Amino acid sequence: MVRRDSLSRKTFIWFNYLFLTLLALTMLLPFLNVIAQSFSSSGAIDRGEVMFWPVEFTLGYYEYVFGDVSIWRAFAISVYITVAGTFINLVATSSLAYPLSRPEYVGRRYVLLFVLLTMIFSAPLIPQFILMREIGLVNTLWALMLPTAISAFNLFVLRTFFAQIPAELIDSARMDGCSELRVIWNIMLPLSKPALATIGIFYSVTNWNKYMDALYYINDRTKYPLQVKLRELLITDDLADSGNLAFEVTSHSIQGVQMAVILVATIPIILVYPFLQKYFVKGMMIGSIKS
Repeated sequence: MVRRDSLSRKTFIWFNYLFLTLLALTMLLPFLNVIAQSFSSSGAIDRGEVMFWPVEFTLGYYEYVFGDVSIWRAFAISVYITVAGTFINLVATSSLAYPLSRPEYVGRRYVLLFVLLTMIFSAPLIPQFILMREIGLVNTLWALMLPTAISAFNLFVLRTFFAQIPAELIDSARMDGCSELRVIWNIMLPLSKPALATIGIFYSVTNWNKYMDALYYINDRTKYPLQVKLRELLITDDLADSGNLAFEVTSHSIQGVQMAVILVATIPIILVYPFLQKYFVKGMMIGSIKS
């Protein structure tokens, strides 16, 4: 049986296509402009000739970026924060989400209430800084990972997924002599790959884009992540830290370097998504279907 759409439905569908296309262009075109400027000469950028395609193609900005020791150092720090921080996030979130998902644990409703309060009220900056200083985390990379070990939103997502796993499966594992840690490791986590991939992407993006925490807690410039280094280039036009004397520094070459650094800071986290896409789509469906 062939379904025939009415005129109003066809109009609605085409309007949606048009609206979503325009919305996508508003996000894609600025990114294309950044790419074009990063491959265009400083003269073309100065004359305003660069739109969405490189003019007077050059790789000079990327030669500078990849020859700049300070940018490589900041890039390595961001990679470390993303990998180690995401691991800490997943371990901490899973450890708390599991007991909160099982009805046999006493007091879980009160813990959930406290977690919910953190989504509504956040700690003031000055008391938080004093706490970080007193426990010795100021000016260390731990300050960028430990305070944000658990996100309340991601915790609720993972708890919801854990709660959908049949209780009979957990009870049978306990009867076979499994400890709670083994239940989590051998049963809960393997069955929760979609949810873990979903919150893993959220955590990875957050860790990769660490900016405000680094400004608050990191004083040593050698420990700046890539986002703060990018801020230095955008705000202060500071190209003196690299020691790359072969690079001719002008205001417009600085703009080209800025565009190149933006791409270097953006591309790695974008490349992670295709490998986790199938799990991410499943994870985003959590709670949307009721049995």
